[in-house]
Order: sequence, then structure tokens, then C-alpha cells
Amino acid sequence: MKKYLLFFLLFSIIVSTSPLRAEEVTVKDKDNFDEVQLNLPGADNSINVEAQTQAVSVSEVKEKTLREKLQDVYNLEIYKYDRPSYLLEEVLTKHFDENSKMDRLHLWGAYNGYLDMDMRQDGAFQSQYDFNAVNVGLDGFLKNNNADFRIMLGISPRSDRNMVQGMFGDVYVATNKVPHHRFLVGYTRTPVGMEGGSSAYTLGFLGRSQIARTFGTVRKLGARARGDFSLIDYDLGVYSSDTYMQEFFPGTEFVGWVNLKPLGKTDGKYGKLRIGGGLQAGKRDNNYCVTGAYIGYEYKRFMAEFEWAHANGYNGTLGRSVTDHASGFYTTIGYMITKKLQALICYDQFDPDTHAGNNKSREYTFGLNYFIKGQALRLMLNYAFCQRDNADDSHKIMLGTQIMI
Repeated sequence: MKKYLLFFLLFSIIVSTSPLRAEEVTVKDKDNFDEVQLNLPGADNSINVEAQTQAVSVSEVKEKTLREKLQDVYNLEIYKYDRPSYLLEEVLTKHFDENSKMDRLHLWGAYNGYLDMDMRQDGAFQSQYDFNAVNVGLDGFLKNNNADFRIMLGISPRSDRNMVQGMFGDVYVATNKVPHHRFLVGYTRTPVGMEGGSSAYTLGFLGRSQIARTFGTVRKLGARARGDFSLIDYDLGVYSSDTYMQEFFPGTEFVGWVNLKPLGKTDGKYGKLRIGGGLQAGKRDNNYCVTGAYIGYEYKRFMAEFEWAHANGYNGTLGRSVTDHASGFYTTIGYMITKKLQALICYDQFDPDTHAGNNKSREYTFGLNYFIKGQALRLMLNYAFCQRDNADDSHKIMLGTQIMI
């Protein structure tokens, strides 16, 4: 497996750093940021596939040879970072003829990993290599947008889950036939918070916020409906309260999130503003409830966001708690220095038990993202200062790579 990852990394770096001939690429105005779309949370590819449902004509695909498709990868420029993109999408996509009910099948792979160097005040130093996500997926699309499906497997081992519990990522069927809506049934990441419901491949930092990694970032079996209009979007679903296939339907859970978009009809003239809130409520042994609120704004090179959450018991990726009252928030500011280089800074505070004192943790994180080929090939550098009331402070440096083929 390591050999294949090294091969893909080497191939991608060669493709992205080779000098392009002037006659092959039209270079856009470097100061025109109208086409740059920043990576605010909420763009989980398991739900937002509208950009992928544009069918390519069979005749056009048949005219291209493998060499021509690889040349397209060589010339690829991506300036929208709110959803995953793939280096070899056309190469690894099978298009069907007009008589088939299937429109196309897309086989893909993705990797996000980093070297973590942790330095504590007492002089202790710890270094390890970790994975945010390693996935292989198959996406299928029927003609006329009737339906689509995804089978995504995770291949990064975890000590707290067995092979089956860690094997499956998104497994679902969905349809976009109703205008402005998407209905989905299957096993997916639930929208417990904006960042907690986002794909690891679209996040600005290598690590999630403390509220996201405590309350959210889980996949569950259920049915959900998503609506997307110019002034509002929403994601409502009913799920099993089980996480990662550990139990068979231990209880029922509702997760819903609604965003208002006051500037949705201004065509981006004044930027994009999103104000949202959500609720997770369910039962697994005992009742639990998580509420959250979010505000995010982006305008050309600039983005800013704030998210808060409070839990009266929770059922997240780090486990479940039915007694703790926990609360936290984070705020992030980002700026696109160039079309490929983004700088971010974040303040993140978390209280794991609001009834106890002297237990808060604060994280100050600075990040750089270099989008060689959008989210398809990205380099990341994070520095975090971790300050805890009941433990030693620490400094952390993370060097990361993301490859999507």
C-alpha cells in the first residue's frame, strides 16, 4: 500500500510542477479572484454532488485518447476549493452509450495524511505520522439525473475499531429529481455542526475543531433530505443512533441543520453570508442533545467564520457521553494570498464539563494551504499552540499532503 501511495504522490508532483508550454495553457489574471471559491465547512462531497452530475457527451469522450486525457490532467487548473476534485477523473470514468440506463461510473482514490511533531513545555518531544483519511470509492450516475450511488471504503486502520467497523465510509443511494432537493438513504456523515459534517478533504486545517471532533464527525445509517435554494438551505435526517456499525439500531436520532443566506440573490456582489443553526437529539442508552450555531462570510480573497456548540450529552466520533454538559466554539479567518496559496488562523476553545472548573482547553492554530491542483493535490502546513488548564501546554507542527485521483 505504501508503494502505491508513494507512486501517486510522485506522479502528481511531477505533473503539477513540470513547466507548462505557453501555447497549451491560457493563464488567467492573477488578481481576478471572482472564480476562487474558498473552503468554508459544509461541503461534504457525500451530499453535494450537483457539480458532478453534468453529463459529458459520449461522442466527445470517445474522441479523446488516454494520452489526451493525461494531457488534460497536466493542464488542469482548479480555483474552487469547496468540494473535492480529482486528478484522473476522466481517465478513471467509464461512460455508457445512449441505450444504457447508466450514464457513467467513476472510480477514485483519496489520501490525506500528515507528519505530527508535538513539543511539550517539559521538554518531551513526540513525532508520528498519521492519516486523516485514506479512501477508495466508486460513484455511479444514472441518466437524466434519476439517481446516483456511492460505495466508499476506508483503508486506514484504527485501534478502537475492528476491520468491518472501519472499512465502510459513505454507502448510499440518492436522487436529485425533485428541483432544489436531494434525497438520500444509506450510511453517511451526519451534519452535527458545519465542520463536524464536512468532508476531511475540504477542511482548511489538518485537524478539526474541538467541538467537531467531540460531538460530530460520525457516519450513521439513515434517511435524509437536503434542500438548496437561493436564500436558504437545509439538511434534515433520521438515523440509527449507532456509530460505525457497533450495534444494531440501539435507538433513534434526529439531526437537522438550516442555513439562511441573506445575500443569496445578490450574485456574489457583496460576498456570501451564511447564518445557520442545528440540532442533534437522540437516545442511545440515555437521551442526548447537541445544539449549534454558525455564521460564515466570504468575499473574494477573504473568509471568516464562527461556530458554537453546546451538548447535554453527545454521541460523537470520540465516544458517547450522556451526563456531561460540554460547550465550545471556534473562529477562523482566512485570506487567499494568491490563487493557490491560502493563509488561515483559528482560535478554538472547549470546555468538556461546564459544571466543573479549571478544565478548559484552548488551541491557537496558524495554517498554510498550497493548492497545486485545487483539492486534488494540496500541501498543508499547520502550527498549533495548545493551552490547557489541567495539563502542560504544547506546541505542534503538522506537515500534510492531500492527493485525490
